[in-house]
Amino acid sequence: MDTMTLWHLTGWEFAALAFAAFLVGFSKTAVSGANTVSLAIFAAVLPARASTGVLLPVLIAGDILAVLTYRRHAHWPTLWRLFPAVGAGVIVGTLFLVWADDAIVRTSIGAILLLMAGVTVWRRRQDDADGRSDADGRAEASASRAGRVKARSYGVLGGFTTMVANAGGPVMSMYLLSAGFRKLGFLGTSAFFFLIVNVSKLPFSAGLGLIDGRSLLLDAALLVFVVPGAFIGKWAVSRIDQRLFERLVIAATVVGGLQLLVA
Repeated sequence: MDTMTLWHLTGWEFAALAFAAFLVGFSKTAVSGANTVSLAIFAAVLPARASTGVLLPVLIAGDILAVLTYRRHAHWPTLWRLFPAVGAGVIVGTLFLVWADDAIVRTSIGAILLLMAGVTVWRRRQDDADGRSDADGRAEASASRAGRVKARSYGVLGGFTTMVANAGGPVMSMYLLSAGFRKLGFLGTSAFFFLIVNVSKLPFSAGLGLIDGRSLLLDAALLVFVVPGAFIGKWAVSRIDQRLFERLVIAATVVGGLQLLVA
């Protein structure tokens, strides 16, 4: 893999990657979807395809910290409902990476993220107009065909986007918001979801040549910046009310989608 090593980076480039790693920790414990900014920074500093392999272990470190923080709040029925579709999306994403160039990948994912954000905003406004709310903060398992189709659609998109660009966070954020999750349930469920999915991606990324000894050396230098980001995120989330939390998640998704489209 033609990936940069720690010694080939300038001071400013390493500082940018360190800030991106900090944002990963923050996003995992506070505002999921904000790590799309990290994705854009990694892709700007490192070769675009190689950047996905370098970023993956950093994301897993953030996932572990998020699971340790919010493990009691995960909603496992939602996770089991999503995993089969996500697995299919990861396989499709792996095949897509074999032939797609960076421009096609970025444009496709950016368009998907903006579409998901638009759909979620529309659905939230419809729910507000109808006066519906979810008091206990957990999504109830739906037996309806529409509910199953939605879970499968978001699952495949989430698996696809997380495989090709580590950009599954916004897609899953849109699904969890549309399902009515409150802050802690949202963060606990997404923490376990991405830890399991990202770990499962390791053999695929290694098989594509996106992870090797040089990329892991750079990861080792960046992991120390994930921890303070996670702690600051944990401190901040208790000070963010539900409405602001949802707006921040949607805003992060829109920013990430636009960055992918214009990169």
